[in-house]
Amino acid sequence: MTDLPAEHDAAVTNRAILTGSAYSTGRDLAARQSLYRWQTPRYDLPGIIVDRLRQVRGTVVDVGCGNGKFISRLNQDLPDLRVVGLDVSLGILDGVPRPVMVADAERLPLRTGSVNAALALHMLYHVQDIPAAIKELGRVVTAEGIVIASTNSDRDKAELDRLWERAAGEVLGVDRGPSRISLSARFSLEKAPALLGAEFREIEAMELPGTIAVRTPEPVIAHMESYRAWADQHDVPFDATIARARAILTDHIDRCGAFRISCLGGILVCSR
Repeated sequence: MTDLPAEHDAAVTNRAILTGSAYSTGRDLAARQSLYRWQTPRYDLPGIIVDRLRQVRGTVVDVGCGNGKFISRLNQDLPDLRVVGLDVSLGILDGVPRPVMVADAERLPLRTGSVNAALALHMLYHVQDIPAAIKELGRVVTAEGIVIASTNSDRDKAELDRLWERAAGEVLGVDRGPSRISLSARFSLEKAPALLGAEFREIEAMELPGTIAVRTPEPVIAHMESYRAWADQHDVPFDATIARARAILTDHIDRCGAFRISCLGGILVCSR
């Protein structure tokens, strides 16, 4: 995927959008997470994080914890850990297991070396100054501590990009419509090692490839609609494009039996 225009980067990091609509509740995030129910192979992401933290003792902070999916699993499987959730949005913290704090990833309200591990899962692309946030993660963990980050590849879900461009083009009456906004492009799986390597000596990357196959349009439409907070960045009538995408999906599934999406995400375990 090519670099998106500056206005798209600005929208992805816009605090008012993040706290006021995109993550004011956990609904849209849950819609994006739920698409993976139809992925093969299925990855237990919270379980992978649990396994990586089995040797950790003390405090773990989940920076950008969102709806608390990983915190709940850590509390269940590693009850001896003290897990603290931090997020920039107060609204999405409703229902997340306590303790939680509203916090900016670029200025974490934590003492230097005060935690034993930090998570930054699918969130660093929302931070305005990514190197500053990575420095903060490095600052708050102990010398022996680890930071676990995750993101998607630039090649992730290319079929959804093409679906959006086709639907938008048909709405606008052109061959191909504008690209849909990419959340992970600023901190993609390809960019992440260099950004994290400025702070951490050891970086272990785990790629998680898979294929999503849906046999009804609803999971894909729910995923696409979860980007409504950025609707004004799409340069097309959002609802009309969604409706056209649904019609394209329905026709494709009727003809082919399923709509398939190639996925590539990854987890990066960082230490000194």
